[in-house]
Amino acid sequence: MTFAHRHLLGIEQLHPTDITTILDLADNYVTLNRGASKRSDVLSGLTQINMFFENSTRTQASFELAGKRLGADVMNMAMQASSIKKGETLIDTAMTLNAMHPDLLVVRHPQSGAVDLLAQKVNCAVLNAGDGRHEHPTQALLDALTIRRSKGRLHRLSVAICGDISHSRVARSNIMLLNKMESRIRLIGPPTLMPAGIDQFGVEVFEDMHEGLQDVDVVMMLRLQLERMDGGFIPSPREYYHRYGLDAEKLAQAKPDAIIMHPGPMNRGVEIDGTLADDINRSVIQDQVEMGVAVRMAVMELLAQNQRHTNGQAA
Repeated sequence: MTFAHRHLLGIEQLHPTDITTILDLADNYVTLNRGASKRSDVLSGLTQINMFFENSTRTQASFELAGKRLGADVMNMAMQASSIKKGETLIDTAMTLNAMHPDLLVVRHPQSGAVDLLAQKVNCAVLNAGDGRHEHPTQALLDALTIRRSKGRLHRLSVAICGDISHSRVARSNIMLLNKMESRIRLIGPPTLMPAGIDQFGVEVFEDMHEGLQDVDVVMMLRLQLERMDGGFIPSPREYYHRYGLDAEKLAQAKPDAIIMHPGPMNRGVEIDGTLADDINRSVIQDQVEMGVAVRMAVMELLAQNQRHTNGQAA
């Protein structure tokens, strides 16, 4: 499998064939992860450092598990309590990391573009685990794998992304990926939660859930990111649920076999009805968590192959 990228900083840089390569390899890892022995040695002898400047349970656990199952030496750096708090710059951190000779660096950062900056300064492969409102590429890839395994394809589907679009790096990465795979994207939410210039994203925009969900194949709900808001975005969580929370009545507008997705963590009774979230016939939310480990294993294998090739040439 060929993957001509040193880092995974976003979906924007990927070609549709790159996306397919990742998803095909991830399918193999789904099989491995469901087997009795979940170990591989493709990252044996390599070091993976996870640096999370923002709290994350799901993503960090998923990357850690992925690295360990591939045989890497995995280290988690607690950045909230690190030298960054003492005034160390991102460049200083990069210099320190280079001295440790890691092979894979997984970074989540609250500032858009910070992961890209770090990638320019370190001598290893960098994976973006979410930077500000910019991108969250592995989330979009795991969502794509979930959709493909459920629907049998990614091309020419109708996908509704609903809720807090403005603050969501997940939405941004998914819009890019689904556009590359020629699917039709509908964004549904209040005008206060739509980003500026949304008409340039190659999407349809709806204010009304009933209208926006008409005959869609996939309903992707987003978390209401109250921590990124400073008031005035929504009248109240109760009113938001009434207008934009997914319930059975609104879901009835979608196709009968439409699947329900959510990147997590969910605010039950705000973005989605709890019964729907747990409906094994419609909800693929737990599948998304499973696919996350497989996708991250696939990406790390592909980047490690390039890293070894580059190091081999340098030697």
